[in-house]
Amino acid sequence: MYRLVFTQVLRRLDAEAVHRLTVSALALLARLPLLKRLLHRAFAPHDPALRITAFGVHFPGPLGLAAGFDKDAACAEAVAALGFGHVEVGTITAHAQPGNPRPRLFRLVPRHAVINRMGFNNDGAAAAARRLRRTRGVPVVVGVNIGKTKVVPEPEAAADYVASARELAPLADYLVVNVSSPNTPGLRDLQAVSLLRPLLTAVKEVTDGTPRRTPLLVKIAPDLADEDVDAVADLALELGLDGIIATNTTIRHGGESGGLSGRPLKGRSLEVLRRLRARVGDRIALVSVGGVEDADDVWERVLAGATLVQGYTGWIYGGPLWAARIHRQLARRVHRHGLKNITEAIGRTAA
Repeated sequence: MYRLVFTQVLRRLDAEAVHRLTVSALALLARLPLLKRLLHRAFAPHDPALRITAFGVHFPGPLGLAAGFDKDAACAEAVAALGFGHVEVGTITAHAQPGNPRPRLFRLVPRHAVINRMGFNNDGAAAAARRLRRTRGVPVVVGVNIGKTKVVPEPEAAADYVASARELAPLADYLVVNVSSPNTPGLRDLQAVSLLRPLLTAVKEVTDGTPRRTPLLVKIAPDLADEDVDAVADLALELGLDGIIATNTTIRHGGESGGLSGRPLKGRSLEVLRRLRARVGDRIALVSVGGVEDADDVWERVLAGATLVQGYTGWIYGGPLWAARIHRQLARRVHRHGLKNITEAIGRTAA
């Protein structure tokens, strides 16, 4: 049914308009306690075999929603009720900003891909913090992804990230420093270790000082050279980060300007995951994102060493209950392999 609706209706509509309408509908659902709880009971992962503990946080299942959908922390509970094990909101900047000019979101249906050049459009850290302070009606793990405000010059980037972290880290189950979006000029330059070290050090001082010590992760691009992937991995270990998210969108696609996500990213995302696993082992958590479409993809990432997996474009093409379906299939696979828990499968091909 969803495939029919998508091919006959949704794909004919402006991609950003559909996105805004979907977020609005889910934000409304998040304010309907009874319906939200019923959906959560029906579709959220509840099988103990799928439970994962990463950086001190308990996740009901390995598959979460990547940053980029819920930019302003408007609908995380509703998303969790549809079957995701966690929701990463953002990217959120210290100051509100409109993002890049439209059109800025494009579907590539034959490739099961999306190109976006949104440019961190969001209402700012203070507005997101107000939403995150609301009482949650259903259990949901919420990560917060922060980025640089576009008008802030590079020398002031660390202070800009720190401002967001002070506002949001106490309210987040984990915090992500995003230095890998291709849609903010100069942002990816911050992945250079010489610039990344002081930035992460400054943000970590904030996360370490929250009442429960908010876990800190960094998100990297698939377009980094292998030696730069290694350098970021080494830096993460040196600074005592809690994890690395790999990967963001790619600019190596030859289409509209912006970042490409979805099926074409699958191979490189898996390569980066395997390289990171070989470099850091199980000393920090690895979150794999990029080209995840089905339970086979999630299982492959877990076997390659991912503690958690994220998707977004796969949800666009897979339908509202995409995550719930994948979690059911994963639970059956765990039981079929005679494992007590999916964590027993992490890194088995890397061992």
